[in-house]
Amino acid sequence: MLPQTLLIDADDTLWENNIYFERAIAQFISFLNHHEFPPEQVREVLNDVERECIVKHGYGLHSFAHALVDTFERLSVGPVTPESHAQIHSFAHTISAHPVELLPEVPETLQYLSQRHDLILMTKGAIAEQSGKVERSGLREYFASVEIVAEKDPVAYACVVEKHDLEPDMTWMVGNSPKSDINPAMAAGLHAVFVSHGNTWILEHEEVNSAPPKQKLLIVGRFAELREHF
Repeated sequence: MLPQTLLIDADDTLWENNIYFERAIAQFISFLNHHEFPPEQVREVLNDVERECIVKHGYGLHSFAHALVDTFERLSVGPVTPESHAQIHSFAHTISAHPVELLPEVPETLQYLSQRHDLILMTKGAIAEQSGKVERSGLREYFASVEIVAEKDPVAYACVVEKHDLEPDMTWMVGNSPKSDINPAMAAGLHAVFVSHGNTWILEHEEVNSAPPKQKLLIVGRFAELREHF
């Protein structure tokens, strides 16, 4: 294979991320202890509030903390006291304090790929938050560049292609999210590799589109399988 450019997602592609949010949400639902809504219904409200907070605050822990507080205010029979406010924020803080947990065989796979292809890390979220995870991961050395964007949509992919003077037919997006990694990248004219993850964030769920003519879509079960294709 000729050298390709691989745009590679970070959260839940290179390291675990959503599992920590799910644990925080479980703690929050238990703390709320709603007497009318079952946990599933509370989660549905939280999902809706998270969508609203993303529009206002973007992605990341700051937005997530806002969503938890806003959900508590909507569903709690009592007011948000300073004590409950601090407790809710502590759920988000436990996520920021957690070390970066790499997924299996990620360093070895990146080392292999970086010797054969050009790698660019492309993630979305708060710049300081995502930059910190990249540095703590110890994976920065494998990437020629790191792109942290506010949203992963076709426009964002087109901007990265233009910025790095990439050839779309030689460029792939690798990630676990159909909504942010696969479908918008293919809409921007790129190839894509869908790396399934059992705990992908529910707001990233979407049907994986078929590849348009002259574009390719690979589906793999583990990140390490990229060595079999690239």
